Amino acid sequence: MISTAPRPETMPDVRGKLTAHAPLAPLVWFKAGGAADWLFEPKDADDLAQFLAALDPSVPVMALGLGSNLIVRDGGVPGVVVRLGKAFSKVERIDDVTLACGAGASGILVSSTARDAGIGGLEFLRSIPGTVGGFVRMNGGAYGREVKDILIDCEVVLRNGKRQTLQLADLHYTYRHSELPEGAIVIAATFRGHPDAPEAIQAEMDRIAASREASQPLRSKTGGSTFKNPEGHKAWQLVDAAGCRGLMLGGAQVSEKHTNFLINTGTATSADIEALGEEVRARVLAQSGVALEWEIQRIGKPNS
Repeated sequence: MISTAPRPETMPDVRGKLTAHAPLAPLVWFKAGGAADWLFEPKDADDLAQFLAALDPSVPVMALGLGSNLIVRDGGVPGVVVRLGKAFSKVERIDDVTLACGAGASGILVSSTARDAGIGGLEFLRSIPGTVGGFVRMNGGAYGREVKDILIDCEVVLRNGKRQTLQLADLHYTYRHSELPEGAIVIAATFRGHPDAPEAIQAEMDRIAASREASQPLRSKTGGSTFKNPEGHKAWQLVDAAGCRGLMLGGAQVSEKHTNFLINTGTATSADIEALGEEVRARVLAQSGVALEWEIQRIGKPNS
């Protein structure tokens, strides 16, 4: 197959790190999948903006956070994958109830910083395996709270390199969905909570952590919740009722601990994982008449 990836001489100069044919499997939770044509780790927001402004507009670009909610297909990802590092991972208190968060900051860092500042209402971020950029993009949520409940605004770099601040209303949030501009990369967000005692915040974080440990396969190669909860249903209950608990395809398995999680038992390809998910969807549809929607993002090309 002829490669359509941009040649090195056509790529803009950067101050960060730009890697050709970069394996993505080590960077995602499933530990499976192909390589990116290019992996760009910008030095700072200006580096990212200048790179995108100079990059051929026909080259696709996507952001990668902690790789928790992602299947990278085995044929790899065309174009440029952007990974935000330490320069985008700062979390700072603005006032008594507000945090400024870089898009590369983890949910654990944000919730811990909020606790130390006596800011309640952000504890649920402790339970989402990802970064602020991903939370904002997909209205991440858990334990009865969503990003739309705490977001004031976010800063993005558009595909043309321009920087823009978007207010909460601009994102038109629905369940696990936003209307971010196509190709936009979130670089920062402002979250607002409410005053609370650090001890009470820690107690809630401990409760959430214990609940996750008891109910989810956290020590497996997994991707988080596989399917969205349909209106009036819990996805895991539909999967269980369809007889899919423990179901295997190649090296991929439906978790026996929580049936809305898929697991790489060690040898799964991304094709195995995605095909297992589609088999689960088919069995649930046949058993209950409900068409499950993927919550996990699937990117790239299948192996040809």
